[in-house]
Amino acid sequence: MPFANPVELLGSLGLLSIFILVILSLFSIVSWGIIVNKFRQFQQINREDAQFLQLYEKNPIDHQALRLQAQHYRLSPSSVVYLSVTDRFPPPSDLFSTQHDLATQNGDPLPNRQYLEKVAQYVIQNQINQQESLLPFLATTGNLTPFIGLLGTVLGIINAFGEIGTQGSASIAAVAPGVSEALVATAAGLFAAIPAVMAYNFFLSRIRKMSFRVEAFTIEFLNTLEESEKALEVEMTR
Repeated sequence: MPFANPVELLGSLGLLSIFILVILSLFSIVSWGIIVNKFRQFQQINREDAQFLQLYEKNPIDHQALRLQAQHYRLSPSSVVYLSVTDRFPPPSDLFSTQHDLATQNGDPLPNRQYLEKVAQYVIQNQINQQESLLPFLATTGNLTPFIGLLGTVLGIINAFGEIGTQGSASIAAVAPGVSEALVATAAGLFAAIPAVMAYNFFLSRIRKMSFRVEAFTIEFLNTLEESEKALEVEMTR
């Protein structure tokens, strides 16, 4: 007898099959929550990063003013790198002013480029780690839920063969309930896995693009610092 609606279908499932469906539903709900949250987060990150880079391009040498503006873009990876690098300068930190020597008033030299590059790389990696948070759950969902669904499929087939043995007949009435359990579990596993895998790959591509953009900004920013130092040295030797 065919099931009139999904409620009847679910009511025909065994306890173990229902338990498997509950697990798959939890994986799916959590995955969709992560997907929505991460999508909003990446939108805000890209928006703030674009705004900060526009400010930097307008006046890359106005160090003090740019630092004040960068503090309003805490989600921007480029802004975080900029603030982290410039925080390493001892006061006075106005590198672009001709009124200061390359050493501070206390005689402390400014950090060299190699050190600043290491600081920038550490900050970039930290930003990548933050953006990758919760993504392993999506990867786990994409890898694990099809196998959980497969377990439900196997259990459904076992029930189907059990009914055949009990009734001594291979009729549709004997086979249909077990096959239904198998199909429901398989569909639920795929329903949980497919969006998780797609979102995981999408977010990884966004993180990769962000990493390239911030690295390009870091190279340009450090080059600007180095050129400013050289220009100041030339001016002071005159």
